[in-house]
Amino acid sequence: MNNQNTPVLFPYEPEELWEKMRELFRSELQKVKAPTEKPVAYEVPGMTQKPLYKAHEVCTMLQISRQTLHAWVKEGILRQYKIKSRVFFLWSDIEKLITPASK
Repeated sequence: MNNQNTPVLFPYEPEELWEKMRELFRSELQKVKAPTEKPVAYEVPGMTQKPLYKAHEVCTMLQISRQTLHAWVKEGILRQYKIKSRVFFLWSDIEKLITPASK
């Protein structure tokens, strides 16, 4: 067996490489961090607040997937309303989800 070190194909020493990778991960994670602000309701001219939201708008506001939204509907966490062939959600129902319940 050969006792020589295996050559590293990176232009950095191992510790320096790991430090650069950590810096890269930190900077990427800072870009991805979820906002801590409360979702803002979309505005419609002439109305103080938009009463109905489409499924994709709810997903964007709550930062959830469509599968999660459908699971919530199935479990009764959020109620959907059908108007003809379209599905909508009431702002009052969404607001109950995002505001903490008073004890």
